Amino acid sequence: LWVTSGHEGNYSDSMYAPTSIEDEEYRLKPMNCPFHIGIYKSSPKSYRDLPQRYSEMGTVYRAELSGTLHGLMRVRGFTVDDAHLFVRPDQVQFEVADCLDFAMKVFETYGFETVRFELSVRGEAENKAYLGADEDWAQAEEQLANALKERNISYERIEGEAAFYGPKIDIKIEDAIGRIWQLGTIQLDFNLPERFELEYTAEDNQKRRPIMIHRALFGSIERFFGVLIEQYAGAFPLWLAPVQVAVLPITDRINEYADVVARELKDAGFRVEANLRSDKIGAKIRDAQLQKIPYMLVLGDKELEEGKVAVRERKQGDIGAMSLAEFKEIITQQKLLRAL
Repeated sequence: LWVTSGHEGNYSDSMYAPTSIEDEEYRLKPMNCPFHIGIYKSSPKSYRDLPQRYSEMGTVYRAELSGTLHGLMRVRGFTVDDAHLFVRPDQVQFEVADCLDFAMKVFETYGFETVRFELSVRGEAENKAYLGADEDWAQAEEQLANALKERNISYERIEGEAAFYGPKIDIKIEDAIGRIWQLGTIQLDFNLPERFELEYTAEDNQKRRPIMIHRALFGSIERFFGVLIEQYAGAFPLWLAPVQVAVLPITDRINEYADVVARELKDAGFRVEANLRSDKIGAKIRDAQLQKIPYMLVLGDKELEEGKVAVRERKQGDIGAMSLAEFKEIITQQKLLRAL
């Protein structure tokens, strides 16, 4: 499989050595693409069937040198939001542009205001590590550039940074303190369809090669989590926060009411923790602040008697007492809108 794909010859330094189990040889996969190719090849395809789009959260393994490892940002085993699109030549620009729209929407949703695009190409120097014909490379580079121009996206052209099987668009984001992180990639590939002899029946009843587009927007999910933590310094917006609401009874006799409030919020689909320890309320608030929980509900005798909750927001502090229904409406809207 890896010989056919070209990884054995061009990527072996980043692959783990084979392991023998019961006289059969196994290898940790460095990429997901050959397996999506297998799905494509499992049945005949007509031009009417294209594009074919396959996507998975696929875990891959790279033999990275120990000196290059860095927290969540660079690891040896990671999960990729991997998609592979098999398209006709006339569909390439639309599909790549659609991927660009998807990328912009995703990073905007997560609050990244500065997104940079780089078109990584083969360059002028001859390099035998690159696979495929010169005319295919030229066409692939032109189609990626056209898709970027169609969406009015400014980009930087980077010579000599293409993958060995095709040119690519690298997507980088700038975090809240100005650091640049490489995340997504949109890759055009004429080579793997040729190596795996992929086909579809064209309108003239002749066999044609599809073009393959590799798309990963987060890239490594682990790296994206790391970048998110850096972006928000752990103080995530409500819809992203691991714990969205902390319920804090002032005294033990309020614990039963705190349980009722927490259960109602959980039933409404929120991530809630009730701190029922016998600590002073100031300590409970400090603990919730250290955890950077977006909302705290402070409950005392008055709240119990009136059937209300005293709401404390992570940044604003106390914002007043209200009914639980009113509070649920506020956080439901923030959750639905993915407010930042």
